[in-house]
Amino acid sequence: MPRSRVLAAEKPFSHMLGRWLIAGLSALALMIAAGQSRAEEEKIIKSHGYSYFGDLTYSANYTHFDYVNPEAPKGGEIALWAPGTFDSMNPYSRKGRAGRYSWMMYESLLGDAPTGGGMPADVYGESYGLLAERLEYDEGKTWVIFYMRPEAVFSDGTPVTAHDVVFSHNLLINQGLPSYGQAVKKRVLTAEALDDHTVKFTFATEMSRRSLIDQVGGVPVYSKAWYDETGARLDEPRLETSPGSGPYMIDSYDVNRRIIYKRNPDYWGWHLPINKGRHNFDRIRIEYFADDSAAFEAFKAGEYTFRQEGNSKQWATGYEFPGIEKGWVKKAELPDGTPPSPTGIVFNLGKEPLKDRRVREAISLGYNFEWTNESLQFGLFKQRHSFVQGAPHEAMGLPEGKELALFDSLGDLVPEGILNEPVVSAHESSPKREVDRRNLRKAMGLLDEAGWDVGDDGMRRNTNGQLLKLNFPIPTSSSATLGAFVEVFVQNLRKMGIDATVEKVDPAQFTLRERDRDYDLVFDSYVAFLDTGTGLHQRYGSEEAAFSLFNPAGLASPLVDRIIDISLETETREDRDVALMALDRVLRWERFMIPVWYNDSTWVAYFDQYEYPDPLPRYALGELDFWWFNAEKAAKLKAAGALR
Repeated sequence: MPRSRVLAAEKPFSHMLGRWLIAGLSALALMIAAGQSRAEEEKIIKSHGYSYFGDLTYSANYTHFDYVNPEAPKGGEIALWAPGTFDSMNPYSRKGRAGRYSWMMYESLLGDAPTGGGMPADVYGESYGLLAERLEYDEGKTWVIFYMRPEAVFSDGTPVTAHDVVFSHNLLINQGLPSYGQAVKKRVLTAEALDDHTVKFTFATEMSRRSLIDQVGGVPVYSKAWYDETGARLDEPRLETSPGSGPYMIDSYDVNRRIIYKRNPDYWGWHLPINKGRHNFDRIRIEYFADDSAAFEAFKAGEYTFRQEGNSKQWATGYEFPGIEKGWVKKAELPDGTPPSPTGIVFNLGKEPLKDRRVREAISLGYNFEWTNESLQFGLFKQRHSFVQGAPHEAMGLPEGKELALFDSLGDLVPEGILNEPVVSAHESSPKREVDRRNLRKAMGLLDEAGWDVGDDGMRRNTNGQLLKLNFPIPTSSSATLGAFVEVFVQNLRKMGIDATVEKVDPAQFTLRERDRDYDLVFDSYVAFLDTGTGLHQRYGSEEAAFSLFNPAGLASPLVDRIIDISLETETREDRDVALMALDRVLRWERFMIPVWYNDSTWVAYFDQYEYPDPLPRYALGELDFWWFNAEKAAKLKAAGALR
């Protein structure tokens, strides 16, 4: 009780003082007990990093990530290539074609790899403070507060503040990709700067706690002052860029020819443990070429110095040139511990003929992996079956145990085939000829069953007389192997009576076609999922299916939506993996993609002036992150005439 009120009561009510003191002490005791109870209920977690389950591999006093070389020298240049052209340095606009790595100048509250992806690269689902030195959140994850590093500055020397964080969050919602904005608006209720270096996010309570703290912690932070001064928008293509706070900044660019990023000598964060042994090159140069063939010839001539190879023919037969023979260029197959990207031929489910699962299955049978691998790819690849190939939660056989119980709980949402048939896997074909006659017969039967009959001209039409017509655009910058594979696949479709065509378009037009979903079939990728998160709804869910760039098929399945929701509600790793296994099974059942090949290692070739940690971390190659330049080796290459 305040002292002023006690003194005022002493004169007229002195006889009640004892009773008041007893009552006051009792009330105080109750208040303390209630406060302790609320504190226990509202446990506050304070940490230097974040993972959903609360466990972190690296302690608060870590000095560097285990896989980096903390003594890696700084200096030198690494040069890579990119296909086609660019006309913008804004990667967040749906218009224009953004330059390669044009997002790498920007940092977030929680650290990320310089070219995107998780970091650290030796664990999954963990993040550590970068612009934020620490964070705190309630046990229910209804809010989070980030305490920012006051020394952080943009490349123009202005401070990075909580106001910039709030501005960037709102900018991405209002002017970024629509699928991103819609998803985040539902999850993040408020973003507020409590002071110049403290920012708080409050989350909606009626949805999963997944992908909330890590979502807002991963927002790239832009300079509010620069946007206010210039009037620039995030949804417009432009070559001018806002200052970033990251270790790299733009040095120069020549539209459609090259981009050069330089390491910022005044970067504010070199002292941080999260940056030790990383960001080692003085310059990162990107050279543009019309197609893969031109790029490969340029690599042999030393016009760029690091190449990640995806062309099996080239890998098998092309690396017999003087640079290899003289030991100037190293060729390596490096381990890759991540599930391969779910790459393949994607069906546009918005096109009427492709809404029929039987038609999609029939078209799938036109792909002959065995022949393609032996005849075009030198037997170097494996057939992908799963969206999480090789992961512990890859679906196998029939559902059983907890996975079966999950499906049983969903009732009529689950087709009988999912319960009673082995998981959908890629079909087998004969490697002896381009078309497998057994698969062709099966495909013809499926098309007949779906109501696409063969006419006198050998072409398939429905009851309205409409041709079964499919267009498959590919960019002119594609490798010769990819082009040959698509041509053979389309020939097999024509043998089924389908009016299928390949259309080669320039890369800029192809990008626009992809954004507008102007195709029947397209060679594209989804993402493998080692963990759950609300991003699964963006990639595989119904709500943004009509326009999401991350869902090129336009997949919209209530069963998929429900399983994603269940995965988001899980509180143990075991239950999460069961839900993700069920998700893999259902995605494969939908047959919206024809799975193609994959490689369980990464093929690289580079001029022998680079070094990397051995062993490499499981989840990243990291050539732009934690590789480094050997100046002595580089000098020998120049002396030998290998490089200019």
